[in-house]
Amino acid sequence: MHIDFLLEEPSAEAALRAILPRILSDNVSFDFHVFKGKEDLLKKLPERLKTYRQWIPNDWRIIVLIDEDRKDCHELKANLEKAAHEAGFVTKSNAAPDEDFQVVNRIAIEELEAWFFGDVEAMHTVYPRIPINLQSKTKYRNPDAIQGGTSEALEHLLIQTIRH
Repeated sequence: MHIDFLLEEPSAEAALRAILPRILSDNVSFDFHVFKGKEDLLKKLPERLKTYRQWIPNDWRIIVLIDEDRKDCHELKANLEKAAHEAGFVTKSNAAPDEDFQVVNRIAIEELEAWFFGDVEAMHTVYPRIPINLQSKTKYRNPDAIQGGTSEALEHLLIQTIRH
């Protein structure tokens, strides 16, 4: 199996390069296609998917990962799903229970960094000084509602972890 990731920013690629080798089996290959921001990805996505549709093997998957950026996430998801459907793809969200899909559209609701706060156990594995019970603290219970921004909170947490 192969997975192509369509990403809006280099930071998503950096995060996935660190995570994927730890969670995917050795028989899964992957590649990244980073766009020049959200608008660039959204603008180029329909044509990109139509091009994929002409040649993509059955054992390939396409994952589109995009930040919400305070937009209507339902509208954003609908636009991603529409682009895939118009290109002739079945998406994970629209596939019947036993139907194969090739496109997975995912939205990071707050920021990519909220993903990390959603899996404290993984952060603790990589940075053992991060408390395993971090999510029991009110500030971190809901990663998408972290005040002051998740990227700033993650940076602050990592700096504290390194210093202590």
